[in-house]
Amino acid sequence: MTWILIEGRAYWILFTSAFIGTAIWESLRPKRMLSGSLERRWGSHAIVMIAGTLAGVAVYRISPVLMASTVAGSRFGLLNRPWLPFVARCVLTLLVLDLVKYALHRACHSVHLLWRVHQVHHSDPDFDVSTAVRHHPGEIIFMQGAYLAAIAVLAPPAGAVLAAELASCLQGFVMHANASLPTWVEKSLRWIYITPDMHRIHHSAEVAEQFKNLGDILPCWDRLFRTYLAQPAAGQDGFVIGLKGVQADRVLSPAFMLTSPFRSLPGEMPTASLPIAEEV
Repeated sequence: MTWILIEGRAYWILFTSAFIGTAIWESLRPKRMLSGSLERRWGSHAIVMIAGTLAGVAVYRISPVLMASTVAGSRFGLLNRPWLPFVARCVLTLLVLDLVKYALHRACHSVHLLWRVHQVHHSDPDFDVSTAVRHHPGEIIFMQGAYLAAIAVLAPPAGAVLAAELASCLQGFVMHANASLPTWVEKSLRWIYITPDMHRIHHSAEVAEQFKNLGDILPCWDRLFRTYLAQPAAGQDGFVIGLKGVQADRVLSPAFMLTSPFRSLPGEMPTASLPIAEEV
């Protein structure tokens, strides 16, 4: 019960603070003009987020931190070995869970059924802080289930899982920010952190670019697995965001977002090779 209270309070306090802080940053240093109404975007994306949250709770009834606490004594756990220093277990937890999210995201672009639900996230014709919560309930169920399974196998420290959850929550809003950083800051941060400009490339309407910059927090996985792309072919100010053929006003309708996995959309299954990464 203690972990439930700690996780719930910490997560939603950070969630609210990160959203508001990123929204303020966007208003002060906007990267692009949005094509649609901000109020409509936020309202529609909030409805989809609530639907996804309720679906995840209804299906699993357990959080990542509670799962870690439950399996802490497992004799099969990979990260609860007493001979492994606690600090090392925490660091490994952060690294491995971030790698798990990279792998799951890559799967969403490679498996037809997963792409059907993940395309809801990519069909957003704009890119701002609210895009971070634009995920179909079906995707939430898949991602959360796989993530919980990974935690069950690893049996990592619950505190480290909480840290990973909070870091991912903050990063989700920051990397979707419609905001700009000074060029020198942007280039420097990319070696240790996924910046908005880096992740924005992933939301390009060009299929090959959608297979790039798949990381959640750390950019090392994209560089290691050669899915890193420094700049889109058309440049940061010239490339189109969204899905080709799905740029109509309807994409901001909650009904469209919730039913689009069951529709036939243009270019519904991207196929692209993963060419050699381009360095900064």
